Amino acid sequence: MKTLRAVLCGLFVAALFVGMAKAGDIRVFLVTMDQMDQHWTNVDVGCKRAVAEVGGVNYTWMAPDMKDDNKQIEIINNTVAAGADVLLLAANGPTAVTSALREAQSAGVKIIYVDSPADFPAIATFSTDNKAAGKTAGDEMLKALKAKGVTSGKIGIVGVNAATASTAAREAGFREAFEGQGYELLATQYGEGDIARSKDIAANYIVQGCVGVFGTNEGSTVGTGNAIREDGNRIVGVGFDNSDTIRNLIRADSLLCAMVQNPDVMGYLALKAAKDAVTSTGYTGPKVVDTGVTVMTKSKLD
Repeated sequence: MKTLRAVLCGLFVAALFVGMAKAGDIRVFLVTMDQMDQHWTNVDVGCKRAVAEVGGVNYTWMAPDMKDDNKQIEIINNTVAAGADVLLLAANGPTAVTSALREAQSAGVKIIYVDSPADFPAIATFSTDNKAAGKTAGDEMLKALKAKGVTSGKIGIVGVNAATASTAAREAGFREAFEGQGYELLATQYGEGDIARSKDIAANYIVQGCVGVFGTNEGSTVGTGNAIREDGNRIVGVGFDNSDTIRNLIRADSLLCAMVQNPDVMGYLALKAAKDAVTSTGYTGPKVVDTGVTVMTKSKLD
């Protein structure tokens, strides 16, 4: 019965979106990891800005309510059933969606990655250089610890999951920054980007005596900042992404800084590439585009 309901739901979605498309419009779907983070909302904003510029695009953003490979696969299948011309995808895991992407490609769907690619060929990827950004986060924490006279101690990392390529690269870059510096980096703990779970993980790191905690995405960062705030802002917290909550945590000294990506740029450039991809010449730009990152600190918010 559940399988039948899922099939009927997919057919309904397909009929709905086909009915919405205007004659001659290309159909572009953005499929992100979830709907929880403001990061994805900003990707959608960038896509919509590009749609308004290029015209001739029927654009839809779809995402699971939370990070879940099976739910993301179902949504990818629904976009194919809806007659997608181009799929803009932020893959929850690099390999979980491979079969769904192979089927999409066989159906003639062109694939472009935003933020987090899968291990499957695509026209282009628009994302942050996540390893470099993770190293910058580590460098910022290291400078702050040394400024406080803390030259050793344990460091915790609140990750999303082991499979997500973007956050795994951030972890790798962060660890690289501490190589040979005399600190002990503990095993990464994963909270799936959920704020409450991430807060519990960060609080546990604090109980273990950590002098710093790193959050690898928006939910992980907010959870980390909340735990540090409840502990009296005694340790150094750094994170990723930009939201009102993260900015307030930085202002309150519960986070030192956050690595701010440019999700709107990811969406904007990816949507323009999608329009190019269906022309006679096709997309002719770079295969991988680094959309940049900046360090957001309290002084930059004042």
